[in-house]
Amino acid sequence: MSLTIDESALIAQSKKGDLDAFNCLVLSYQDQAYNLALRMLGDQPSAEDVVQDSFIKAYKKLHAFRGGSFRAWILRITTNNCLDVLRRQKRTPTLPLNPINEDSVEEQESPYWLADDSPSAEEKVIQKELGDVIQRCLQQLPEDFRAVVVLVDVQGLNYQEAAKVVKSPLGTIRSRLARARQRLQKCLQRVWELLPEKYRLMDEGGS
Repeated sequence: MSLTIDESALIAQSKKGDLDAFNCLVLSYQDQAYNLALRMLGDQPSAEDVVQDSFIKAYKKLHAFRGGSFRAWILRITTNNCLDVLRRQKRTPTLPLNPINEDSVEEQESPYWLADDSPSAEEKVIQKELGDVIQRCLQQLPEDFRAVVVLVDVQGLNYQEAAKVVKSPLGTIRSRLARARQRLQKCLQRVWELLPEKYRLMDEGGS
């Protein structure tokens, strides 16, 4: 199915109550919504529940969708549901939140360690370790920072799309993303030093 050709028609049919059409939209975006929820919550059952609830809400509110990016719309619903779950659970970041002057924060390039590459057989062990480390470090970020870095660096949204999803100014998105990347990098460096040396050598291409 070509989303660029069929998505508008699927949305129109879904608004008329066509469940098959809406299921096509679900199949197109459920993996992205799930990956977002899993990174935000760090818990598979919770992520599955949030995604299910998000698509149910999307279907019920489909009449309110006025066009634009359906992907951004469903990710916004998913993000809001994740934030609701985190607030109910009253999770707080474990890293100190030192105030930073927004004007002094330098924007970093999208980190290579958040790339979603398919590992070779030889790299599976190190990729598993890295995945666990990244998730632990993500969980230590403030909720708003976590949402932005997952949307941009994991889901691949641009700044404008991320700003629409979280309903924040573009400058706020840039500032949060820069801070989130800095803290993730520091966390990953600290944890990476504790991994066995053979894992570090694998990642560096050593023998």
